[in-house]
Amino acid sequence: MIQVENLSYAFPAKDLYKDVSFTLKMGQHCAFIGSNGAGKSTLVDMIIHPDKYLYDGRIIKHESCRIGYASQFAVRDKAQECTVFEYLSERFVENQKATVAVCEEMAVAEDVEPLIERYQSLLDAFEAMDGDHYENNIRKQLYVAGMRESEETKLSQLSGGEYKLIQIMREMLLAQNLLVLDEPDVFLDFSNLNRLCQLINGYKGTLLVITHNRYLLNHCFDKILHLENGDLQEYEGNYTEYRCSQLREKLKLKLQSIEEQEEIERTEKMVDILRTRASLLANPVIGSAVNAKQTQLDRLRARQIKAPFIELREPKIELQAVEVETKHTVLSITNYNVSFDESLLENINFELRAGEKIAIVGANGTGKTILMRDILKNNHPSIHINENTSYACLSQLQGENFDETKTVYEVMENLGFKSSDRIREYLGNYCLEGDTLKQKVSQLSGGEKNLLQIAMIANTKAELLILDEPTSHLDIYAQMAMEKAIFEYKGAVLMVSHDFYLVANCADYVLLVDDNTIRRMRTRSFRKMVYDKYFDHKYLEIDKKKQELETKITLAFKKNELTNVEKLCSQLEALSAN
Repeated sequence: MIQVENLSYAFPAKDLYKDVSFTLKMGQHCAFIGSNGAGKSTLVDMIIHPDKYLYDGRIIKHESCRIGYASQFAVRDKAQECTVFEYLSERFVENQKATVAVCEEMAVAEDVEPLIERYQSLLDAFEAMDGDHYENNIRKQLYVAGMRESEETKLSQLSGGEYKLIQIMREMLLAQNLLVLDEPDVFLDFSNLNRLCQLINGYKGTLLVITHNRYLLNHCFDKILHLENGDLQEYEGNYTEYRCSQLREKLKLKLQSIEEQEEIERTEKMVDILRTRASLLANPVIGSAVNAKQTQLDRLRARQIKAPFIELREPKIELQAVEVETKHTVLSITNYNVSFDESLLENINFELRAGEKIAIVGANGTGKTILMRDILKNNHPSIHINENTSYACLSQLQGENFDETKTVYEVMENLGFKSSDRIREYLGNYCLEGDTLKQKVSQLSGGEKNLLQIAMIANTKAELLILDEPTSHLDIYAQMAMEKAIFEYKGAVLMVSHDFYLVANCADYVLLVDDNTIRRMRTRSFRKMVYDKYFDHKYLEIDKKKQELETKITLAFKKNELTNVEKLCSQLEALSAN
């Protein structure tokens, strides 16, 4: 269906791809993964709109290929007053009206040939969309997503997560045989994430999905495309199998590298010995031997393993704060009330003490972000941040914390960094490297913008962090690094998140938004509730064990304990098979 051959492309300040090739076959559900800023969204846009780009190589689409696209940024028209069913029917109804209009023109036109061609085009499009059954198909899609009761709901009354799912359904219903989804899981609550999983698994066409979501990766795909360091790897199989294969390959390359290094060292010693002899004896045979050994050494060095998919870029996130002795209150909310979109948060009361970590969790559209924004403004009579507490915030509206027209370097310079060397050294820990510093913030990917925000708040050494969806858009390795950083942070944290792993692993307790108010839950109770309501308990237990094994494998690699790596990889493969 899609074939990419030897594709190379670069921005003025950044090389993205060098001779990458892959194929997408009919019916495959393919996950497209890679580090933040690797160029996934750009490559997808090149496939959809190749005429916009000057690139080397070929992008070949089968003549029957019809591409649908759902953006990670779905902007809703709040004034649109149609129902969900009417919205999903819109393009089918438009086709029918256009067909009737063409028929009316044909009845009075002198030259009907162009109209017949237009009429046939409309009929073909309607047939391709299975238009004769569109009403039943819409109801089936809503049923699959668990949204059957939303058929007559006004579009303006949907939560952000529900609206995102409706956007994806709308593209699926048009029967495009290749559907591209760009981070469809971002900001979805647990319920809507499950719905998305069901929609993906029920889709009969070909899917190319950019995602960093571990739950989707483990449940929805039979092919992996991995873009890293300008190169692309193609893997036929699911993500768990691919991850095991990656670790096995890393072990193989480590062993091979050790052998190569030993051979290089032996050859270097031989070259040194021969050079010494050649300097003492004017013997052309020894001179030839020196040249031959040097050539062999150069070849050995040139062929040393370069593995862009093995040594992945993992940010080193450190959130530093001054540890306080007393557990005083740093934030208090007393009798907070707010109304929005016909909903209401009322009688909200809680305190956050120094060193505590609280996660606010709830369904899309329950007012969590409004509450967070009021806390950040700190001018609401019900909200009080201790006047002696320094705090920093991370916003899901990324443009709020920096001027996107400035370069990354200028943003950091404005924070007080005095030299370009210090900026490069500091941002290198956050995988913002090289020519990225010269780019305007608006040119960064969503994940890179989030990493920049994290780098900015880490530099403040604040005692309180207020985080709104801190792992959104981050690749898997950055998500894990952020989890570790929050867990080790000595200050207080108030965060809104739909990332189950982050909440379950980092929060001291959870504030659950439910029935227009907030109730406090122990993290253990929250985990059990999520297990029972949304996920398979066995899956989450196994996934946690897999993460623990991968952590042990990483540590064993660092210590060069390769025998232990072999043993742990076997355990991981056995666990994944189960």
